[in-house]
Order: sequence, then structure tokens, then C-alpha cells
Amino acid sequence: MDKIERLNELGTAPEGKLLWKYSIPAVVGIVVMSIYNIIDRIFIGQGVGPDAIAGLAITFPVMNVSTAFGVLIGVGAAARSSIVLGQGRRDKAEVILGNSFVMTLLLATFYIAMLGIFIDPILRLFGASDASLPYARDFMLYLLPGMLVINVCYSFNNVMRATGYPTKAMVTMFIGAGLNVILAPIFIFGLGWGIKGAAIATDISMGVSALFVVAHFINRKSMIHFKRGTFRLRKDVLLPIVAIGSAPCIVNTAGCLVNAFINNTVYKYGGDDGVAAIGIFTTIIQLQVTFVIGVCQGMQPIVGYNYGAKKFDRLKRTFWLAALVSTIVCTLGVAACQVCPRLISRMFTVDAGLLDVSENALRMSTWMFWMAGFQIVITNFFQAIGAAGKSVLMSLTRQVFFLLPMLFIFPRWWNLDGVWVSFPLSDFAATVVSAVLIAIEFRHINRLLTQQRLAH
Repeated sequence: MDKIERLNELGTAPEGKLLWKYSIPAVVGIVVMSIYNIIDRIFIGQGVGPDAIAGLAITFPVMNVSTAFGVLIGVGAAARSSIVLGQGRRDKAEVILGNSFVMTLLLATFYIAMLGIFIDPILRLFGASDASLPYARDFMLYLLPGMLVINVCYSFNNVMRATGYPTKAMVTMFIGAGLNVILAPIFIFGLGWGIKGAAIATDISMGVSALFVVAHFINRKSMIHFKRGTFRLRKDVLLPIVAIGSAPCIVNTAGCLVNAFINNTVYKYGGDDGVAAIGIFTTIIQLQVTFVIGVCQGMQPIVGYNYGAKKFDRLKRTFWLAALVSTIVCTLGVAACQVCPRLISRMFTVDAGLLDVSENALRMSTWMFWMAGFQIVITNFFQAIGAAGKSVLMSLTRQVFFLLPMLFIFPRWWNLDGVWVSFPLSDFAATVVSAVLIAIEFRHINRLLTQQRLAH
């Protein structure tokens, strides 16, 4: 398929077929990445012990800092590329690509340096105890050098998909995930490197994937590619990118703060077993969210292109298809957590005390999570159409406006169970807000459709 056909199909092919074409590679690629992360945690939990799982749980919010800076540029660049390609401005998309690449490198260098200098205080802030700190420190220190290539890989994989290459984007993720699955057990068990072996395996694997992503954008046959003159930073290019990318950046940054509060609260009421249980819960939820994010990544170029081309009927149909699929995925995940939480927990540990805490956490925390898919799709829809303010608001509702106050109040009444019950209640409240905002947005879109029909 040539460049013109790749663009034209976004505005002409059936929406269901397009969503399938773009979402399946995204889902497969991102799920594979999540599965290898889960495998890492299984290796660490079974081979090193519960304290190592707790240490790894402490690193989740710290790694979210890396994700936050990555999506600030990567998601914004992908959304802006889709919109300007829908407007027929491929030269502008290449300027977006060049500016985004430079900003990704600059931001990654900055935050890696800060994390390296203040690693111990940061880990303590996020809830590390004397028992879990050595494991968390080992993992992070060896992961830091690879965070730059991780940002490049994830961010520009999004741009690759948004500019018409969903299958190629999936393959680049497969390369990294497959290599990691091979290297992790060798480094953890074979060489006896323990938790640091998992970090080194991730560095190498993501480095190889990043090389494939960069090679795609060097290739002049790609839809958009690196060009001389596009790397000079321009305010008019970067501001719209940052505006759109600020929503997922804020949600990841808020996630860091909320996770720090969760870890400290859980440690207060449940000790290291509680923190380890949060690590298991987060891993399982992340796998479910991963499916939904894959669907949203498939939705984004279709919605963005058709928004730029003012084809609003296609935009709406794509949204509702994505919302339906995502809700089904989350419902199935909730069913698994309610029916067999102990079996799920047993993948990560054989420690009886931790199994009891994890079983209770999974059952109590997930019973309203079936709503989350709808809310995530709405947030990503606003990103795709460039509605930065609404996307930022949606990003803050669940974690900051609802979850954080509940985590402050409910554990005082119900101890550790108060932490678990905060999650479903915040899921419900955030979904209600999401439904109101999307109803208002579609009312505006329907007015635009009416105007178009009257004009013709």
C-alpha cells in the first residue's frame, strides 16, 4: 500500500474494519509488552521473594515518571500528526516528528539525571521500607540508562501507528518483548543477577526496539520521515503537542503521587505484604488497561484524521465501537478477579500471608472496574481531537479528584479494606463525570453535522 492509499483509507474505509486493523496490532503489541512485564514479576516473586515484589511495587510510580515524560511528547505528536495528515499537510507532520524527537531526548536526559541523583529519597517518598529499599534501588539504578531508549521506543511507536503503520508498530514491540522474555530468566536465574538482571534485560530489549523505530523514520519511503531542518525547535509546533500530551502526562504524574500515597497508606495498615499486594493488584489491572489502551491507540488515528477532515459521522461511529469493545474487555477482567483471585495471586507468590492479602485486594478493588474502559476511551477521544483541556480534566477526575480523597478518609474507618474499597468507588464517580462530558461534546458535534447537511 502506498502513502496516499494509507491516508485515504482512514477517511473512506468502514470504521469497524479500520478499528480492527489499527487496534489489533496495537493491542497485541502492548499486551505482549505487559505480559513480559508480568513474567518479569513472576520470575522475581518466585525466584527472589516477597520483599523483592514489594521493592518492585515501589518502582512502579517512579517508572511512571518516565512514562509521563514520554507520553507528553509521544501522544501529542501522534495526535497532531493524525490531525494535520487529515488536513493534507504532510510537511507539517514531518516538522512535528523532528521537533518531537529532539524534545524526547532533552526531557529524558533531564529526568534520568534527577532520578539518578535523588534515587534513595525518591524511593523512600514512594513507600520503600528498610526491607524493600535495596531491591527497589537495585532495579532502578540498572534501569535508568535504558529509560531514554524506552521513551524513544514507546513515543515514536505511537507516531508510527498514527501515520499508517499499525502492523509495523506491533512488530517493533514484539521484538523488544520477545528478546526480554529470553534474556530475563538468563540474567535473573542463569547469571544469578536477581532483580537487577530484570532491569538489564529491559534495557537491552528496549534498545533494540528503539533502533527499529528510529530506522523506520530514517527511511524515506515511510509516510513521514526525518528531514533536515525539522529538528529546530519551534514554539508553534511544540505548544499544541504539549497541550494534547499534557493529559496523559498529568495522569501518569498524578499516578506517581497517588501511588506514593497508596504505598505509604498500605504500609501503615498492612506492612510489606500490603505493599506487595498492591504490586500484584497493579500488575493485573495494568494488563486489563493495556487491552483498552491498545483499542484507544487504534481509535486515535481514525478519530484524529476524520476530525481534521471534518467527517464527524465516522468519528462518532469509531468512538462507540471502541467504547463497546473496551467495556467488554474490562468486564471479563473483573469476572476473573472476582471468581479466582487466589489463583491469580498464586502466579506471583506462594507466601500464605501475601496470598490472603492479595486475594482480598483483588476481590474488593475491582468490582466496579468494568466501567473503566468507557472512561479511558473518552479521555483518549478528547486527546485524539486535540481537546486538551477536557482531556486534562478527564485525566484528573479518577485519581486526583476522587481516589486521593477516598484514600485519605476510608482507611481511617476500615483500615486496609478502606484502601481497597476506594478503587471501585472512584471508578464509579469518574465514569459519571465522563458520561456527562462526552454527552456535551457529542451535542456540539451533532450541531456541526446538522450545519454540514444544511450546507449541502
